[in-house]
Amino acid sequence: MKTRDETAPLHFFRNDSRSVEWRVSKSLVAYEDALASMERRAEEIARGAASEEIWLVEHPPLYTAGTSSNPSDLISSEFPVYETGRGGQYTYHGPGQRVAYAMLDLTKRRQDLRAYVSALEAWIIETLSEFSITGERREDRVGVWVKRPDKGAGYEDKIAAIGIRVRKWVSFHGISLNVEP
Repeated sequence: MKTRDETAPLHFFRNDSRSVEWRVSKSLVAYEDALASMERRAEEIARGAASEEIWLVEHPPLYTAGTSSNPSDLISSEFPVYETGRGGQYTYHGPGQRVAYAMLDLTKRRQDLRAYVSALEAWIIETLSEFSITGERREDRVGVWVKRPDKGAGYEDKIAAIGIRVRKWVSFHGISLNVEP
């Protein structure tokens, strides 16, 4: 069985000879607007008409449904639900959670989706370590987890979720990091 590369290189995100634009939205971004923008940018990147982009956003409260979502898993209908086409299950998004949409041309990097997901996890773990937070992978789950010894042995929280979509080897969607939800 092939496992995720625990030491996936972070070169997916390094700005060496390629131009990666970093965009930060300072106010809440409607999900429909974010999705339209990502789809447009991914298509432009695939055509060679735009640079790659990492876009940091926050959304108003909502759920996104990935391709593995099961309606019986949604325990609340308090917020709108958006079908996304990305991998994964349901993910809550809202204020206090930073979402990083990565629109990268994987033909210029490595055409390996497992390596890309591992690189996203490594990117999150490296970022968390800058704040003295120990993020960890779980072999049987995608995302990043933190132990909660204050809650008892074996208790953990998911601090970051990952859901990607790739079209013409250009990635979009990305990660959500719970900062202070």
